[in-house]
Amino acid sequence: MNNSEMARRDLNVVWHPCTQMKDHETLPMTPISRGEGVWLEDFEGHRFIDAISSWWVNLFGHSNPYINGKIKEQLETLEHVILAGFTHEGVVRLSERLVALSPEGLTRCFYADNGSSAIEVALKMSYHFHRNRGEERPLFVSLSESYHGETLGALAVGDVSLYKETYEPLLIRSLVTPSPRDQSLEAALEASEAFGRLLRERGKEISALIVEPLVQCAGGMRMYHPRFLSEAKRLCEEYGIHFIADEIAVGFGRTGTLFACEQAGISPDFMALSKGLTGGYLPLSAVLTTEEVYGAFYCDYNPAKSFLHSHSYTGNALACAAANATLDLFESERVIESNRRLIGVIERELKRFERYEKVKETRQCGMIAAIELDGFDPKARIGLEIHRRCMEKGVLIRPLGSVVYVMTPYVITPDELVRVFDAIESAVAAISVDV
Repeated sequence: MNNSEMARRDLNVVWHPCTQMKDHETLPMTPISRGEGVWLEDFEGHRFIDAISSWWVNLFGHSNPYINGKIKEQLETLEHVILAGFTHEGVVRLSERLVALSPEGLTRCFYADNGSSAIEVALKMSYHFHRNRGEERPLFVSLSESYHGETLGALAVGDVSLYKETYEPLLIRSLVTPSPRDQSLEAALEASEAFGRLLRERGKEISALIVEPLVQCAGGMRMYHPRFLSEAKRLCEEYGIHFIADEIAVGFGRTGTLFACEQAGISPDFMALSKGLTGGYLPLSAVLTTEEVYGAFYCDYNPAKSFLHSHSYTGNALACAAANATLDLFESERVIESNRRLIGVIERELKRFERYEKVKETRQCGMIAAIELDGFDPKARIGLEIHRRCMEKGVLIRPLGSVVYVMTPYVITPDELVRVFDAIESAVAAISVDV
């Protein structure tokens, strides 16, 4: 099998996500035959560094031997069982570990199978909690430029027009409060003051605030100071509003701590996890919440009060095995400490872009780096051109419009990281002259 044959077969039957399929009339599809560590390989032996962790999910490299082994072990005993009225060792162990690792006060785990579904769970739980307490709070608040997924509930609390505008008539009601404009303390305080003004006007109608802690990923890798989180949590407590932390993309070490909320010293009422939860292997998500929330649904059978929400693959045994193996690696490899060296390399490499006139800004939060370009006609689709040029250099980069970002697996070496930034710089330099 070669690349062109596999691409031909694909384009006959597959509709790809977040893709204008007509682009593939001129932009070749890249079939992947295997992966190992940070590398992906096509059917003709060309290799690419996966510098975006295959949509931010892969933590410990493709075909990680340890995770592979644990999934194989699980496969021999139990692949899946209904989680309503039944349980299994993997989901119990995973829940115990997540509760122990998460911010204080999060004591209960509810499972789904992807990030958007986890957000739906958190939104429904929050609204239903208030209803069970005799309050009608139909509104949610999110930050400007936020993104929380693409199912209708998750889409409703996002603010990226590219994803949201078409489906606006179908969405639940939500409010938007300004996100901090940059990573300064001043910007964090300004944004928290704006949130406070909104609460003074409509606080009794609001069920929850939902945020992506520290980094708004799909909204352009916008980053902000942790003080906003602590101020927002204080205001939520003052008005009896839930604080939902969407750690789907930023959790499990991406920001330099295991969970981004740690850097603000806060405990959310709900914390949504997915992506890196299984090391990038299998679909799984979890919503962690408090004993207070759990208790609001604990009663003699009452359908109106019970949380009747389910997914067929809730708590899938194979996915739980991958998640437990991922947590094993965090423990045995001291990942957070080891990543500090890589964080230093990223900080150093970003400095090389300061000399380019077309680079508006560079940003970093832990293992996440962003290079924002400016001065290009949006119709030029500069991100697509960056992607094409980096692929020619053996590096997979998928920009968000004019924002080039790097979010690699943690097993990348410093030399491989330099190679990633070499490819990006080569592309930026070329388009700065050509366009």
